[in-house]
Amino acid sequence: MFKKVIFFILLVLSPMLAMVSNAQELNCRVDIVSPQIQDASAQALFKNLKDAIYQFMNNTKWTNDNFMPTERIECSIFINVTTQNSPSDFNATMQIQASRPVYKASYNSPQLNFQDNNVHLLYTLNQPMLFNINTFSDNITSMLAYYAYIIIGTDYDTYSMNGGSPYYQKAQNIVVNAQQAGEKGWNPQDGDQTRYWLVNNLMDESYYAPLRKAAYIYHKQGMDMMSQDPVKGRAQIMEALLQVQQVYNVRPANYNVQLFFNAKAAEIANIFSEAPNEEKSRVFSIVSAIDPTELEKYAKLNVGE
Repeated sequence: MFKKVIFFILLVLSPMLAMVSNAQELNCRVDIVSPQIQDASAQALFKNLKDAIYQFMNNTKWTNDNFMPTERIECSIFINVTTQNSPSDFNATMQIQASRPVYKASYNSPQLNFQDNNVHLLYTLNQPMLFNINTFSDNITSMLAYYAYIIIGTDYDTYSMNGGSPYYQKAQNIVVNAQQAGEKGWNPQDGDQTRYWLVNNLMDESYYAPLRKAAYIYHKQGMDMMSQDPVKGRAQIMEALLQVQQVYNVRPANYNVQLFFNAKAAEIANIFSEAPNEEKSRVFSIVSAIDPTELEKYAKLNVGE
């Protein structure tokens, strides 16, 4: 009788256990807006595309690791369709954001805030998204897979030193496969704020290694320490900012450095707003030089006022 009860319990729980052990990596919210497109059929297409993107991002198994449902990476994709070239051909921008939880805190720390201005959408109703890491199928599928790996790589970099390298390598493989398609954003000549340069810089150890080191120090040794010892946590975040400053001093116009502050400006200002004046002054001298467009956010750190 006892064995039958155990068997019944396992029979009931097995689908749940399988769902937990095979949970995908991303919890991705998707939104598409098109204020300049009045075509009713296009609006139906965008709704279909939104659902397809949601399913693709959240139901694809991107790594070999097992994630609990509560461990899925919080992220979002926001697409703004700007022009219509034909019933199935559109130009758009895409904003990609991601965050990760802070240890022993009910707070998610922003990791990524990137806007892609080179989004060309060729999509027909119910078009399948078939992804193969070794081939290029279509632009939208490749872009989504690329950003899935960028999001995962960025997240893994915050938990272990250079932990995101395998996923950045996959993103770089997607870039290589897409370069012959003639779509903007995949080639070096398409500008310095593109998919090509984003991952190329991440994988360039000769100049940008301190930037990835900063991601690990900032989150694992800094943010995750704040609940236990805010003084030590801030000291590590300060060290992370010095690592970013190293890259800025060599590559002052680099977009990857700016992306760091796109995600972190408000958070840095809040973290150090309660610090001693000496700390505030040190941080302000760093961020005001590297990120001068956000001086209003950093004003609370300017103890000279």
